[in-house]
Amino acid sequence: MVRPAKESDSIPRRPVLPSPCARNNNVLSVRAPAKINWFLHVLKKRHDGYHDIVSLMQCVSLHDELIFEHADSIVVESDLDIPVSENLVYKAASFLQQYASCRKGARIILRKQIPLSAGLGGGSSDAAYTLSGLNPLWELGLPREELCFIGARIGSDIPFFFHAPAALVEGKGDSVKPLKMDLFFWLLLVKPDITVSTAWAYAAFDLMPGPALTKKPLDIKLFCQGLHKQDFLSLAHLLSNDLEEVVMREYPAVGDIKHKLIEMGAEISLMSGSGPTVFGVFRTREKAENALTVMKPHWCCIVQTLINKSEK
Repeated sequence: MVRPAKESDSIPRRPVLPSPCARNNNVLSVRAPAKINWFLHVLKKRHDGYHDIVSLMQCVSLHDELIFEHADSIVVESDLDIPVSENLVYKAASFLQQYASCRKGARIILRKQIPLSAGLGGGSSDAAYTLSGLNPLWELGLPREELCFIGARIGSDIPFFFHAPAALVEGKGDSVKPLKMDLFFWLLLVKPDITVSTAWAYAAFDLMPGPALTKKPLDIKLFCQGLHKQDFLSLAHLLSNDLEEVVMREYPAVGDIKHKLIEMGAEISLMSGSGPTVFGVFRTREKAENALTVMKPHWCCIVQTLINKSEK
């Protein structure tokens, strides 16, 4: 595998996936990372209403924090302005409790850093790490494969986070193949002050005139080689998000941000997931910081892609 060309452009330690759990007596905490989509191809609409996709997802060093304590019932505390019953953390905890016939409860404190409805998978990550956190707290002893199965029943992006930090995701999100990544990138995430519904984005994609479905399958091996070689020229031709066009048509700010990131020195730029967050890839943190000063007042965050601890 190819590593960064200049050590000075990287941090001393390579960014890795956060440890699943940290215990302090009867309190357990986990960090739930955000993700980006290096590409997202929509293949077809399924009979169950979902869409078959092909996507390469990778976690980044932006995360929410979840704190678990023993309690008589399930209580979720956060500053989110949504009904608790619609919170994926609560849904995951309740589903797991019922699935495992568990009579235990938990007080779960959610500290958000990942923006809502941003295309960064914050809710799905929170749900996955809720399952991962409650599994030891409730002493269930469920294997990862079973937690992944449970997660797929709750949301289509959740299984990915059990195979993080990088994986090829297919089907409706339930077919996940982990990929090895030993090279990290500096990214600038930029989110305009708009909300994009995932359901709306896919519905709008279905209504696009002409052959909207991807015709030519992406060469996954070639794409991964481009990442490892930092061949941004080739990657610029391979990067694509099938939802980008419909989102930018409705929300021109997304396209403006994408083009501005390139002007500010990003090697490549793409909308993540169903948006509206756009990421730009920079060769150094300094270049990303220079772009950040220009991209404000949008929500901005400099992150790195996460890699596996076990990689050499």
